[in-house]
Order: sequence, then C-alpha cells, then structure tokens
Amino acid sequence: MLTAIVDYESGNLHSAQKAFERIAREEDAGLVIVTADPDTVREADRIVLPGDGAFPACRRALFDHSGLFEAIEEAVITGARPFMGICIGMQMMASRGLEYQETPGFDWIGGEVVRIAPSDASLKVPHMGWNDLVIDTPHPLLDGIATGDHAYFVHSYQFRVTDPAHLLAHCDYGGPVTAIVGRDTMIGTQFHPEKSQATGLRLIANFLNWRP
Repeated sequence: MLTAIVDYESGNLHSAQKAFERIAREEDAGLVIVTADPDTVREADRIVLPGDGAFPACRRALFDHSGLFEAIEEAVITGARPFMGICIGMQMMASRGLEYQETPGFDWIGGEVVRIAPSDASLKVPHMGWNDLVIDTPHPLLDGIATGDHAYFVHSYQFRVTDPAHLLAHCDYGGPVTAIVGRDTMIGTQFHPEKSQATGLRLIANFLNWRP
C-alpha cells in the first residue's frame, strides 16, 4: 500500500513525513512517500495534502504544478481513495476561501473559509497552541479519540461547513471553531496531526488503516 504526501512547495513536510512513516511502520501499513509527480499521486492508495500559509497562495502553488490537482481529484473523486487534508490542505476542500480575496476551492465539501472572530476580545488571532476537541459526528477516523483530547492549532481562518453532517469535530475559541471535516472517503483536519502527540498519531493510524 502506498500513501502519497503531496509536495507542492507550500509547507514544511518533514514533520508530517516522519509522523506518517513512523505510524506506517508500526501499523505495517505500507510505504509513505513525498511526491510532486501526478502519476504517482494518481496511483497511490491514500493521499495526504498538507498546506501552510494563506489559502490563495497554497491554491496557486498547487495549480502551478501541472497535472497535480487533476491527479488528486481523479484518485479521490473518481477513484474514491482515502484523502486527508491538513491545515490549508483541509481548507482548500471548501467551496471558496475568503482570505485576502475570494478564491475558489475544490468544492468537495460545501462551505467557505472565513476569518476566526472570537467573541472574547482578549483571545488573539491567529489561534495558536493546544485546544480541546469536541466530537460532533462519529467517524471511523475518530476511533479512540474523544471529546477533551487536545490537538495543536496554528491558523487565522476556519472552514465553516454548509452541512452540519460534514462537521466531525470542533474546538472552542471564543465560539466554535472547526477542527475536523469529512465526507465519503475524505477527511480534513485544521490542526496539525503530526504535531498533536497522542491524538494526532491515533488519527494518522486510523487513516492508514481506513477501509471506506
């Protein structure tokens, strides 16, 4: 089994690669590679799309790699392969992003990416650091993860989903902030699982063992 972590030059992939490789060894879950090759992505059994920075810049960088998005979409939408988006990789699954300018997303999960607006003025944006998860919708990838488990966040914008069934978990930061979304064979995490210790490693293990 091959898990492809997509490299489109929009994020530090080292920690994600190490976390996925570690869990793949422990779970006997095949090979993990970092790649920008569309053919490799198209043939992969599982796809991970990280992303750091701003929504428009990440989308532009992805589409600047000729054929890469098309390969991802063919594998995930047509081929129904398991997909995990991380941080901006998760946000790009939305219909559109509103960071700096309106930017189209993949429109895989209905909704838009909007700036976090805490009701408590003492809470600063970006939302940075550890926060507790609140589970909203049961999902196989949340096996062994419960409300109160914490994860590591660094972001100023959140994915506001249209259909509540697609909201798997949120956290509280002066109001609800989306933490995990999911539909069909795809899942997205606003937090960084590779930096979220036990919670993140359990999520990665669940993803590598997922048979949707």
